[in-house]
Amino acid sequence: MMQSGPREIVTPFRSIPLAIPEGMKHNEFFNSTENLNDLANNNGLLVNSENLLLYRKALGHSTEFDCSIIYNTSKTILNPLGRPVRRTQVAENVKHVWNRMNQIIIDYMLEQYPDPDEALILAGEASLDATWPLTSPGVPSIRMLHNHFVVFSKDTLRKAKPADADNPNLTDGGQHSLFQAYMRDVYREFFDRALSLKILKPASESDARIGLTGYPQGLPSWEIQGGAAALGDVHFWKEYDEVLKGFIDFYRTFFSQVSTRNASMLTDVYFPEEVESVLLFNNDFMKTAKKVRDLCIVDAKYANAIRWQPAFKQLIYRNDAGKLIVTISQNSIGNAITELLGVVVNRIPDAEAYSLHEPALIGRLLEVRRRLIEADLGEGIATDYWPKE
Repeated sequence: MMQSGPREIVTPFRSIPLAIPEGMKHNEFFNSTENLNDLANNNGLLVNSENLLLYRKALGHSTEFDCSIIYNTSKTILNPLGRPVRRTQVAENVKHVWNRMNQIIIDYMLEQYPDPDEALILAGEASLDATWPLTSPGVPSIRMLHNHFVVFSKDTLRKAKPADADNPNLTDGGQHSLFQAYMRDVYREFFDRALSLKILKPASESDARIGLTGYPQGLPSWEIQGGAAALGDVHFWKEYDEVLKGFIDFYRTFFSQVSTRNASMLTDVYFPEEVESVLLFNNDFMKTAKKVRDLCIVDAKYANAIRWQPAFKQLIYRNDAGKLIVTISQNSIGNAITELLGVVVNRIPDAEAYSLHEPALIGRLLEVRRRLIEADLGEGIATDYWPKE
């Protein structure tokens, strides 16, 4: 039997023809409106009046299927630190359209790749924490909320070399270990007591884990009852947001205690009763906050790596039995959303290798675009690689 463990794959890409202005760092330029113009003009597939832009991932995770939707506020909010970085900051009308787009794209992936033994399917977002200094190492390249839709060939993963299990991106920069080692029970109890869920039901670790990679590891996970059909129910997306709100309350409450000893409960938490009774009256929770606070005082490097505001990765993916699973995790500096499922992607510039996969990849992306246009979710964008319609 093949040994379970994280895999490292090599994914080619075509070098992006960007001219970075002299004197600017790459990450400073990537937050600019000019960069978003390039993203839309060279890789844009569809845009709508809600400023949601569907695009091909130029620096992709997979050559099988790989695209994103970004909430492109680059022209309406010029201050990168003022842009929405999580769904709880997005207007309801925008989120409604975004959820419909999510449902159609996920449905397409499941239709095209019906066998869980042949394809690993994932969709989700990683927060882009607006509290990061722009010049911080590993800062997100585009400081706006965007999500990912990726398919990996399981055959490619089986043939891939094992990834280094100590890769800091796989271990989530230490914060996942922190939650797991000291607050595992209170973390789960808080979710259980705070969230009122009907479509989502708790999943066991074995049910949530992908056998090939052994990931996710130790994360709260929920099965989507009803499978793909449930994604067409607006109540599912409301529950999906409840999971995020619960995570945000836990994260913000914990780091408020790290920052300030015996801090009062934050005034804008989503679940104040459970924050007070489950978190602020739990000795393990408070002891761990003290442990982190004491270390921050004496270790400048450790303190600098702390993500003081909620940083997360939230995923919908298909498990080995074909069930759809939701999970959420802390987000560390530099790690990719795929690494939550144990897939490390080594992206290399190789235009020739990329061109072998490009026609089929674009064909799938254009079919997704056609379905979105048909559902009145946007208009096509013409690039050098595809027409508007």
